[in-house]
Amino acid sequence: MEPILLIHGGAGNIPDARVPGKISGCKRSLRMGYDVLKNGGTALDAVEAAVRYMEDDENFNAGYGSVLNLDGEVEMDASIMVGSTLSAGAVTVVRDIKNPISLARLVMEKTPHVLLAGAGANKFASENGVPTVAPGSLVTQAAREALENFKKKGGKLTEIGHKNPGDVGTVGAVALDKNGNLAAATSTGGINGKMVGRSSDTCIIGSGTYADDEVAAISTTGHGETIAKFCLASSIIREIMHGQTAQEATKDVLEKMTARLKNTAGAITLDKEGKVGVFFTSEKMAWAYRKTNEIHYGIYPDQHETEEAQDDE
Repeated sequence: MEPILLIHGGAGNIPDARVPGKISGCKRSLRMGYDVLKNGGTALDAVEAAVRYMEDDENFNAGYGSVLNLDGEVEMDASIMVGSTLSAGAVTVVRDIKNPISLARLVMEKTPHVLLAGAGANKFASENGVPTVAPGSLVTQAAREALENFKKKGGKLTEIGHKNPGDVGTVGAVALDKNGNLAAATSTGGINGKMVGRSSDTCIIGSGTYADDEVAAISTTGHGETIAKFCLASSIIREIMHGQTAQEATKDVLEKMTARLKNTAGAITLDKEGKVGVFFTSEKMAWAYRKTNEIHYGIYPDQHETEEAQDDE
């Protein structure tokens, strides 16, 4: 089986000034994850590596770079899933954790649970030697400015037609390894100006993340409450099971979701045969994938660029 890694760097009303950083960051994340696959690693290791990179890059809304809640704090969600066994782990409303995706993996591998929340998740992290960072150190200047702008404009989120210029998008990755195994991972700082304690679709298996070796792996991004209501990832899975291709299912479900709930999102899909689906109803979504020595990427609607991978850089 030819390995493939597909990632997204977030969908939403992304300012044009953030586009170059999104594209370059996606390419670096892609390289980190694909190197795992190229060296014989698992899909699980690859998606974790790709997402960890984006959690460390302030161009993305995850880890360092996360948007802020109304109190000016970073609270993060993440989830990860393995397609061979349907094992999954997730965390929500965690603080001061540099790489929430790795904590989600620990939940999957070391507990009988799928989801740990808030103080309990942080307690579990401490008990398992997961390093924390100093309070406030994940807050960037860009995130502070975004929250200030949000408050100047009234500081109120709306359920329908949500547009928030401070949102720079959840991150995620899906991979197929040489053994034909699929995995998916998603991580986020949530919505700029969210209430303290708000959980997102990212921590919900079947909404933000799903992987099943018999069907496909999916990671979603966009308006979280809408994604959760529509069970976006599992809805795409269902359409593939009914005969649609990865691209057809991703496009069809997202368009139906936006038509019904009036909010936007995006998703990346990788089916069991390595076929790709990339679509978004948001203004922009950063995405990239690599198969063999060719890299594909884009951020604007209908943009699809290709270039040769340069492994000796």
